[in-house]
Amino acid sequence: MSEAVGNDAVAPTPPDNSPPPVIASLQQAFAKDLVEWRQAKDMLEIQVRTSALDAVARHLRDTPGLDFNFLIDQTAVDWLGQREVRFELVYHFWSLAHHRYLRLLAPVAEERCEAPSLYGLWKAADWYEREIHEMYGIRFSGHPDMRKLLMYPEFKGWPLRKDYSMKGRQPLIGPGSRQE
Repeated sequence: MSEAVGNDAVAPTPPDNSPPPVIASLQQAFAKDLVEWRQAKDMLEIQVRTSALDAVARHLRDTPGLDFNFLIDQTAVDWLGQREVRFELVYHFWSLAHHRYLRLLAPVAEERCEAPSLYGLWKAADWYEREIHEMYGIRFSGHPDMRKLLMYPEFKGWPLRKDYSMKGRQPLIGPGSRQE
């Protein structure tokens, strides 16, 4: 069904049960890896299996008509005690061609605590992944340089984990504190 207002035609309205084109494309290419999706307030939110994260991200970036070519942000959430899988990676993408946002989610099990790096697709992932590793302990396989970014080398633990002890003590830093 389409409506016309004056000389401006409105695009056909898909049936209520048909998925958006992004979802249709992902269902066709990654049926077993697409966990769930929903329309959030101003963006589509898609959860995928972590093992397919890099392939899904490449598809979102390189598929004509999708063109999610700008990695805006990447972070993690610690769902300790609230969800079955403790950690979740959160990616925000923007399509410069279509002016659309997309949120990509990937669960990360505490036991393995690893996900594929997106550094090879977006150089912007470099410091995001280093920060997530440093704050949450999630490793990114394939990342070329996982050195600490924010904390000093002697710092122990992952300070943004919900079970990080605020009462604990860290090694002292400064002149004379290093044993050489």
